[in-house]
Amino acid sequence: MAEALTDKEEAAAAASDEALLATPFVQQLIRQLRAQDTHGTWEGKSDLQLLKPYILTPEERRAIPIMGDPDPETLWYLELFYNAIAVAIERETGQMVSPMMKMSHEGFGRMVLIAGRLVVVNKPLRDVHRFGFPSLAKLAEAGGRFLSEAIEMIRAWPAVAQYGA
Repeated sequence: MAEALTDKEEAAAAASDEALLATPFVQQLIRQLRAQDTHGTWEGKSDLQLLKPYILTPEERRAIPIMGDPDPETLWYLELFYNAIAVAIERETGQMVSPMMKMSHEGFGRMVLIAGRLVVVNKPLRDVHRFGFPSLAKLAEAGGRFLSEAIEMIRAWPAVAQYGA
């Protein structure tokens, strides 16, 4: 049986969440989500509440069927995830980054982020029906890893990453 968290543990968890929410990728993902709220429906939601669709417990993941087409809302969240990476790369490097996704109706496909002629992210997608992360830390880690690897690649190959080159 799970024990209740002490005040000290709760404070540490809140501080950890605040640090994760301040990372460049997570900040950009939150901006992407808030930009989609054209009618102000999410104005009262906290950043953690906005990110909830990205956080799936193992039980929630298992409950999602993988038969049939992926849910359009899941595909939308997937696209926003990679769009946030693309914009964060642009902010860091000054290079325009274009996301391109090809998806089968079975939930398999590929996402690429391209800067100029350079593919900075090349991610095969599987089981998109169950897209999500077990925690905010894993979400921030995945986005941050894509971001840092792409920035490193652009800095290593700046001539290829230039548009019009």
